[in-house]
Amino acid sequence: MSDAELVLRSRRVITPEGTRAASVEVADGTITAVLPYDAPVPESARLEDLGDHVLLPGLVDTHVHVNDPGRTEWEGFWTATRAAAAGGITTLVDMPLNSLPPTTTVPHLRIKQQVAADKAHIDVGFWGGALPDNVKELRPLHEAGVFGFKAFLSPSGVDEFPHLEQGPLARTMAEIAAFDGLLIVHAEDPHLLASAPQQPGPKYADFLASRPRGAEDSAIAQLIREAKALDARVHVLHLSSSDALPMIAEARADGVRITVETCPHYLTLTAEEVPDGASEFKCCPPIREAANQDLLWQALADGTIDCVVTDHSPSTADLKTDDFATAWGGISGLQLSLAAVWTQARRRGHGLEDVVRWMSARTSALVGLGGRKGAIAVGRDADFAVLAPDETFTVDPVALQHRNRVTAYAGRTLHGVVKSTWLRGQRIVADGEFTEPKGRLLTRAH
Repeated sequence: MSDAELVLRSRRVITPEGTRAASVEVADGTITAVLPYDAPVPESARLEDLGDHVLLPGLVDTHVHVNDPGRTEWEGFWTATRAAAAGGITTLVDMPLNSLPPTTTVPHLRIKQQVAADKAHIDVGFWGGALPDNVKELRPLHEAGVFGFKAFLSPSGVDEFPHLEQGPLARTMAEIAAFDGLLIVHAEDPHLLASAPQQPGPKYADFLASRPRGAEDSAIAQLIREAKALDARVHVLHLSSSDALPMIAEARADGVRITVETCPHYLTLTAEEVPDGASEFKCCPPIREAANQDLLWQALADGTIDCVVTDHSPSTADLKTDDFATAWGGISGLQLSLAAVWTQARRRGHGLEDVVRWMSARTSALVGLGGRKGAIAVGRDADFAVLAPDETFTVDPVALQHRNRVTAYAGRTLHGVVKSTWLRGQRIVADGEFTEPKGRLLTRAH
């Protein structure tokens, strides 16, 4: 006899076996059965009939800058997790920098966790940070439950998080490889960046020239060499250069343990359409040309790129000046990532099953949450997004939950309206109405 408390029924449920009509039973926050659509509803259960809306697993975004504490005026756990929930994201992993202090020691991690504990509308985990002088802190952070370690190979943009030159990178990677941890890397070569033309001002073409593809390609080649020598696990963050794809594919075929992500803005926005002075489009590495974007989509389709994450990196509006050289580099996209990717994916012949694979299943697997998140399957957390995939909306910054509503997507019409989001079998947002925070703090081992 079933002890189900809730049954979600839809004619389109995205499961690991494909999309089908199904009834999904939930008890104690966990999926207990995925049954035929017309399966009897247990007497103990409440039925939610979703009709033709698609039931998909909640998205898992492993690249989010929440900036809390220390730069909470830029974002914060309350606003970031509300925005994520509104966009169908049920788990995020917070980056270790832009907050003060950065997550580079166990005491700093505890500060982050304490701040997030009562503000999280969705589940939240944490990355640790790898700095030139904190190698001894890495194993304790790993044992405290961070999901891996973020490093920059070029200046990060904030003084308290310096980048790794070749020697510190090798020492850091060797330490992390010793406990089979994961090193995630902002890969741009600082020497090639320094030698690129630096022309301040409002012209996007000048900014694009200052962050050439070659800087990414060189840094990724270095990362591959080090990872191969140490048999280390490495992950390339926010890939924008399609030129790096062949070496990544070759390295993987050669046994290098390398994974790769890209971001919605690289998949949906192009350099050709960025207006001069519009620094809401500024990020590093930059949004590149349409031909480059086509190759990123091809790499997603063939598996060279593993997953899609937001790199949500907000700031206050005053830092988004019309000078691309000095404006803060970061794009806010938590609430819009699913719709943005789905809008472009459908145009290119991809289905929602592909989007779920890139934005939920593979991101969950990346951080070791594949047994709990990322799929509508028995034993997984009952985290869901309910999507009307054919409905459209026009992005109005005023309607966003982000603390600072500066967005590169303003005025765009997107497909895919999130009707509700569920966390462990509880509806946490529906039609713009939120419950009180119900998120948990996640660690790598739990």
